[in-house]
Amino acid sequence: MTSKERAKLRAEANGLDPIFQIGKEGVTEAVIAQIEDTFNTRELFKIKVHLETAPETPKEMAQKLAEATGCDIVQVIGGTIVVFRINLLLRQKAAEKRNRQKEKERREALERRTERNRKKYSR
Repeated sequence: MTSKERAKLRAEANGLDPIFQIGKEGVTEAVIAQIEDTFNTRELFKIKVHLETAPETPKEMAQKLAEATGCDIVQVIGGTIVVFRINLLLRQKAAEKRNRQKEKERREALERRTERNRKKYSR
């Protein structure tokens, strides 16, 4: 991941709230499974680490998560970890949605032009 890509992802993550919290048990199989499930619906999200009770530092936990899930660590600040993993299925669905929206807008514009021409030449 390039520094420009990382900067863009950090900007996108700025407005996100943490989805998970990691506490006194640290990175467990259950946490990894939940994160894997979340990558099915999101590409970018935050994880909060409770610094008082966590057995490891947030950077160590981030490294374990990256190894276990194959994600990229975008940022670790304080007790917040930002992770990212490309999901091609999500991107395909988003592209299909954009295409449907463009087609709908094109049809609506064509209908407006047709209606204007009808009014213009029916006088």
